Amino acid sequence: MKILVTGGLGNVGSATLRELSTKHVVRCLDIPTKKNVLLSQQIAGVNYIWGDITDPKTVQEAVAGQDLIIHLAAILPPATDANPAKAETVNVGGTRNVLNAARSQDRQPKIIFSSSFDLFGHTLDQEPPRRVTDPIYETDAYTRHKIAGEKMVKESGLQWTIYRFADVPPMEARKPDPIMFRIPLTQRMEVIHPADVALALANGIESQEVWGKTWLIGGGASCQVYYKDILMHGLRQAGLPMLPESAFSQQSYCTDWLDTTESQALLQYQRHSFAQIMADVDRVTKPSAMTKLMTQIAQPFIKRWLLSLSSYYKKPASPSSTLAS
Repeated sequence: MKILVTGGLGNVGSATLRELSTKHVVRCLDIPTKKNVLLSQQIAGVNYIWGDITDPKTVQEAVAGQDLIIHLAAILPPATDANPAKAETVNVGGTRNVLNAARSQDRQPKIIFSSSFDLFGHTLDQEPPRRVTDPIYETDAYTRHKIAGEKMVKESGLQWTIYRFADVPPMEARKPDPIMFRIPLTQRMEVIHPADVALALANGIESQEVWGKTWLIGGGASCQVYYKDILMHGLRQAGLPMLPESAFSQQSYCTDWLDTTESQALLQYQRHSFAQIMADVDRVTKPSAMTKLMTQIAQPFIKRWLLSLSSYYKKPASPSSTLAS
């Protein structure tokens, strides 16, 4: 089968290319950043088209002659908040370009659209898990884009399926960002290994039952954790102590545990537990002995810098300021 993967050099995309390239004729559309070009040299058996999903001509070239499109190209939070106009151009406009190009083909390709469990909104006060029949809500720019994308896909006239992914930890170090403090430590989160997402996509291609439906794709019961579990692991790996709870929001965030019973029964993709996912992340992010030593020395300063990213944290009053008051 001839398959186009948009955003194929991202976290999920690169795993998908590796999963598909030995069995299918795979084409990848992505932007030619230095990082992407270097990564493309490590994934053989793929035809790379360098260009932007926002350019209709480039998308038309990429879609031509394909049997299936796996549309992964997107800007994710927190980048969606940093540049909402660009994010909408990519996430909504890019999806529109893909659908228009697909509809223009004499033999129209099928499409798998990647969406997110973020669409279920703030559900911390509800009993888990979230089900595909639950209502969806717009809570930020990203969810607005994905809701629009799902609607466009369903109304496209193409043969479609939608995969709503749980959190897919990147197999690289994450740069600290203020968004890390917007999630309460008690927030339910479900994670999934990028290789397991890739397997779900690959197995979906072979299924007749997958089409015309929306599927929840998560790691399963062994990957249902709390945000504090993920955060503590990352801090420990970096050689840093846990941060105070007061630095984190107390308001519900748009993540939860998922009911993946149906998707797992059909797609048979859940292979990694939370511990195994974190072990794989650790392997590629493990700091050197020198970095660990420097982190230990600079620990108070690093902690102070991290806390400066939080809009919730109130610096404790110093003894002198307390006396002065």
